[in-house]
Amino acid sequence: MKQMFIGGRWLPASDGRTLPVVSPADGETFDQIPRGGAHEVDLAVAAARASLDGAWGRLNPTERGRILIAIGQSILAHEEELAQLEARDTGKPMSTARNDIKVLARYFEFYGGAADKVHGETIPFLNGHQVSLVREPLGVTAHIIPWNYPAQMLGRTVVPALAMGNGTVLKPAEDTSLSALRVAEIAAAAGLPDGALNVVTGLGEEVGSALAGHPGIDFISFTGSNEVGTLVQQAAAKNAVKCVLELGGKSPQIVFEDVDADRAVPIIVRAIVQNAGQTCTAGSRLLVQRSIYDSFVARVAEAFSKVRVGTPDMDKDCGPVMNPAQHRRVQRYIDEARAAGIPVIAEGAIEDGVPATGYYVKPTIFGPVPRDAALAREEVFGPVLAVLPFDDEADAIRLANGTDYGLLAAVWTENSGRLHRVAKAVKAGQVFMNCYGAGGGVELPFGGTRRSGHGREKGLLALEEVSATKTLVHYHG
Repeated sequence: MKQMFIGGRWLPASDGRTLPVVSPADGETFDQIPRGGAHEVDLAVAAARASLDGAWGRLNPTERGRILIAIGQSILAHEEELAQLEARDTGKPMSTARNDIKVLARYFEFYGGAADKVHGETIPFLNGHQVSLVREPLGVTAHIIPWNYPAQMLGRTVVPALAMGNGTVLKPAEDTSLSALRVAEIAAAAGLPDGALNVVTGLGEEVGSALAGHPGIDFISFTGSNEVGTLVQQAAAKNAVKCVLELGGKSPQIVFEDVDADRAVPIIVRAIVQNAGQTCTAGSRLLVQRSIYDSFVARVAEAFSKVRVGTPDMDKDCGPVMNPAQHRRVQRYIDEARAAGIPVIAEGAIEDGVPATGYYVKPTIFGPVPRDAALAREEVFGPVLAVLPFDDEADAIRLANGTDYGLLAAVWTENSGRLHRVAKAVKAGQVFMNCYGAGGGVELPFGGTRRSGHGREKGLLALEEVSATKTLVHYHG
């Protein structure tokens, strides 16, 4: 049975409660994690605060950066072990899990190198005054991450906070806590001082709630649903704490009649089946110009019909979805679309030999999907693609912006003027032009608009989110 990592020590829940760790591939319990609560959150926040007043807070940026880089190197040295752990915990194919661990290491490398590159400014002011602007850590930062990319999400949210010198408390998803606990162990062995990183496992309504409303927290990063994101923001507001929220998407792939289909088709298919569609940035809406709708969709259908679902060791295009609730959710969208008479364009297949007790879903394309259908507006979070035709550029933009979300989008056209006009008009935090997805994209600022959330992660902008400026005014006469 695993234990929590708080203040450099491994601890069970104070009341001895545990939660099962279940494999999505076969539905079997293979480990236990502590079911922490408010008490463990108190301990973790206190440990993070003590680290700021102690060994972690005394390090200069260069020293912090060296430790982070050392952690990244150690993660690569344990790549196969961590990938096996991630695949078993999440059900994703081994090749995907290996890539996730490489991206995790890249976060430590990137922000380790950036730690001593955060420079201040000198501001011209009145005669006899010297004014400078410096950037400081916020204090204790809380990170509540989801189950779809546990290793990558740890890197995305926690590592920039560490690079800026904050003490951190991580609450991994109760479904996928194992990689976070192992990374905490690796980080400690690589020289990260006690209390700089604390991992508290447990349920969202217990650990997550206690963390979001804790008076000792100075910043909260949350990735998850709109409903829970609203609760986190409300809890944080009571303590006037800043939040960065990433709350999902319904990302469009906009395909014009002059598309390079040879390039676009495999990328479009990959963008919806990757991680079994359990990706906030999944390209879940395919918008195709009416003049090429039939021919282009036929090519996508042909490629999609070759998609295969299997266990992690089979290493197919995607694995199972995460848990029974997610399986029911995705299957409900598929069943309701079929019942509404929306045509099925193509389906992938589940490999023979997968355990009947696993949470497998057959990837499915529907189209043409009515613009007011749930499948066209709501985030399914599964390998389900909605195809919709459009008439012209104005109609494409109107359709692309026709949801409450604004996280990612892609534009496919060989017309450079149209490419930039549409990219500018689409409401999204990232827009890809004749490509899609960033393969981790550690360097690229990431975040949404509207109900996709606010604030930015990744890139150097993330360092601004987890720090605060201080203006120093010196009168020297």
